[in-house]
Amino acid sequence: MPIRFTKYQSTGNDFVLIDNREGKFPVDNTALIHKLCDRKFGVGADGLILLETSEIADFTMRYYNADGSLGSFCGNGSRAVVSFAQSLGIIEDKTSFEAYDGLHEAIITRNLIQIKMADVQNGRVLLNGTFIDTGSPHYIEFVEALNNIDVVQQGRAVRNSAIFEPNGSNINYVEKTGKRQIRVRTYERGVENETLSCGTGVTAAAIVAANAGMGNNIAISTLGGDLQVWFEKNDHGYHNIWLEGPTEMVFSGELVV
Repeated sequence: MPIRFTKYQSTGNDFVLIDNREGKFPVDNTALIHKLCDRKFGVGADGLILLETSEIADFTMRYYNADGSLGSFCGNGSRAVVSFAQSLGIIEDKTSFEAYDGLHEAIITRNLIQIKMADVQNGRVLLNGTFIDTGSPHYIEFVEALNNIDVVQQGRAVRNSAIFEPNGSNINYVEKTGKRQIRVRTYERGVENETLSCGTGVTAAAIVAANAGMGNNIAISTLGGDLQVWFEKNDHGYHNIWLEGPTEMVFSGELVV
């Protein structure tokens, strides 16, 4: 079966994008999805995204982790699929789409894409940091000398700790670099490794930074590039949350599986 795909990267977070509006992709074939994301035996990516039809929005985004499991919301992946939808002629410069956690809006300005995230409840203190859900679960810990942190070893240990059972959590280490600037490194569940960037992770980090008095418009630096997060706060949590960053198409092709 030939499979047409396009590969995108969003601040170094890379994804295999497939147009599945005809519903032909075998969505339950975990081994196939894992193979497509494998960097030696497949295309190579942090995750796979299917663009599908929607009855209430322009399209639906279905996200899979690199291990083949069905994922939760992916902020960087959502920017990629919005750009992909534009390339297919489905949308122009504005859109609404369905995802794991409900409806999202997006605005495209050249290669910068703004995604409106779902509302977020207040986080809770946990271990040495804060646990918060921004469409995916994230543990945020502020550190000094971020470059000296062994994100893979430490992140894996925390991700697999009993406190996050049974589904685990993404683990983010954050360093303050300016009045309203932070750096973030992320260990992602499903990938089971450090990724160059994580959209829901930087959103969670920005919210925790705001709670530390850094304001509600935060610039974030990741290993893969720069992003911006802004939002409003009320007694119940956070709303009108926007994530902005670049995305680009890397290459396209066809696999026979």
